[in-house]
Amino acid sequence: MKNTANTNTFMVETAKDDIIHVIQACDDDDDQCSCTSGCACSQVSLQIEAPEKYNWKKRMVPFTISFILAILGFILEKLSSNQNLNIVYYTIFTVSYGFAAYNVFINVFKNLRIKTIFDENFLMIIASVGAIFTNNFLEAIAVMLFYKLGEIVEGYGVFKSKKSIQSLLENQPEIAHVKIGDKIIDKSPKEVHIGDILLVKPGEKVPLDGLMKSKYSRFDTSVLTGESIPRKIMENEPILSGMVNLSNLVEIEVNKSFENSTIARIMDLVQNAESNKSQTEKFTKKFAKYYTPIVVIAAVLLAIIPPLVISSAIFSEWLYRAMIFLVISCPCALVISVPLTYFGGIGGASRHGILIKGTQHLETLVKLDTIVFDKTGTITKGNFTVSDIVPLDGFGSEAFLELVASIEAYSNHPIASSIINFYGKENLTNSPYKIENFKEIPALGIVATIDGKKIIAGNDKILHEFNTPHHHDYCKITGTIVHVSFDNKYLGYLRISDEIKDDSVVAFSNLRKLGIQKMVILSGDEETIVRELAQELKLDGYFAGLMPDEKVEQFERLKTSKNKVAYVGDGINDAPVIARADVGFAMGGFGSDAAIESADVVLMTDAMTKIGETIQIAKRTRIINWQNIFLIFLVKGVFLLLGALGLMTMWGAVFADVGMALIAIINSRRMLKFNPIPYKK
Repeated sequence: MKNTANTNTFMVETAKDDIIHVIQACDDDDDQCSCTSGCACSQVSLQIEAPEKYNWKKRMVPFTISFILAILGFILEKLSSNQNLNIVYYTIFTVSYGFAAYNVFINVFKNLRIKTIFDENFLMIIASVGAIFTNNFLEAIAVMLFYKLGEIVEGYGVFKSKKSIQSLLENQPEIAHVKIGDKIIDKSPKEVHIGDILLVKPGEKVPLDGLMKSKYSRFDTSVLTGESIPRKIMENEPILSGMVNLSNLVEIEVNKSFENSTIARIMDLVQNAESNKSQTEKFTKKFAKYYTPIVVIAAVLLAIIPPLVISSAIFSEWLYRAMIFLVISCPCALVISVPLTYFGGIGGASRHGILIKGTQHLETLVKLDTIVFDKTGTITKGNFTVSDIVPLDGFGSEAFLELVASIEAYSNHPIASSIINFYGKENLTNSPYKIENFKEIPALGIVATIDGKKIIAGNDKILHEFNTPHHHDYCKITGTIVHVSFDNKYLGYLRISDEIKDDSVVAFSNLRKLGIQKMVILSGDEETIVRELAQELKLDGYFAGLMPDEKVEQFERLKTSKNKVAYVGDGINDAPVIARADVGFAMGGFGSDAAIESADVVLMTDAMTKIGETIQIAKRTRIINWQNIFLIFLVKGVFLLLGALGLMTMWGAVFADVGMALIAIINSRRMLKFNPIPYKK
């Protein structure tokens, strides 16, 4: 037995061709578990460790022997009038029952060791033994046969669900081609170090995250993002493990270890999603715990009380009704369908490049009424470019740009990158400026010294922060402005442009249709920029010029006990707000590690429409889940009433149990194939 980290499950490995059964560990407030390794529903777990194949033939052998013997016994019973042959067909029935029920008896004995006896195995034994005592031997065998057949089909359904998810995760190459000098050495990705150079051939998967060192190539990113269109990745751009190289032989410089690579984190997120269970799953677990013993007591009372109070009642008849009652009331369909539906929701989302870290978030997503957005890199592309250069004090445009680029070269901020790219990285090697004492001030800009004199570059707030004399009209300039001051003298400014993402307008429109009532921007940018963006996208509000701690404070004001609020961001400064949201979204494909770690939902692309797709998946999951719950309770309720009135046979009872479980499994598996409404321009 091995304990799996960060989950509340323990895994028990059986034969290689068996599904790995899972014993659900008790919650802190549970006295006992409601589901055990002998339970068919125990096969439902988000631990993706299914075998390569499901050996249904081996499982069918005892079923087939039992079925043939039951038919033979039935024929002998009907055709023979010789009392001496009674012992023959009763012996055949007994052997048939043994083949059908032996595994159920074994499971009950196993349950005794862990002090958990009330499960469907126990119910089936009581029901079938009761049928034997009421001289319904063939029906007792039928109960066990159909139950066994149901287990086989249920097991196969769960296996297929696991394999569907597993196929999404089996994208980590086993070999990495490491370039050492003039040699290429094949290593396990786990043995590769940060800074190593990998060689990835056309058709191969990228084994580790890194930076592209070759000129360019096209990559299939569908396993990460769900997008079918190949992505062109240029030199020095980031590249993620799991992508498939489609065109050129490329070299990649590794910048993350195997454990921190994108595909490894995806596997960890999906596999450990069960650690955050939904309220519905927790309810069904507790429901099954108390429901089964109540049902057993009700069946005992149904068998005993009517013969005691009704003079015409026959004990054997009411015992038979009680056995039917037990079979119908087995909760396995409910216990199976709820986690399997949520399991399918998370797996289906993964197929579309959406990683949901726990089933509880699927329920919260449905209840969202407010979404708060970061601006740069979330609503806008974050691909800044210099659109205007306005130098003062005798500076020429080229000289002014050279000065600004020299100081911005020490920053990783997107605005700094846009200035450096506009100026040209190669030109910085000849810069005459010696930058010292560099410091980046969040939401303001940067400050450093040149020849002992202070130089600052940032928004208008940084001018006031350092009491730099300047004309106040410069503070009213719209757009993203980088003001520059040297030795407390205002030198001029650069205007930086950013574009709204292509799908932002459609994304916000779709969110309205999905029931989101309020959408707000929190940004550190200038008010004029944020206001124009909010008006263009017809949002409900905005807050501009915020420092990281002010973002958190403003978000707390928006979040009340009466609403469910999500936050969408991609940067390091977004991480604290993401962590405080009811549901935190991170634009995870190329977002910051801090944002990804604190998020509840990671979007593997920067497409805004993925937010709506996530909500669609959550809503569909809830619909299918409640379809199963309603149908199970409806059918079982009707059949229980008919059984208590003596209008139901054991055959109908088996359908109400096994049949409903199969229907629930088939319906739950629809989530794996669900496709949200795609983005259309």
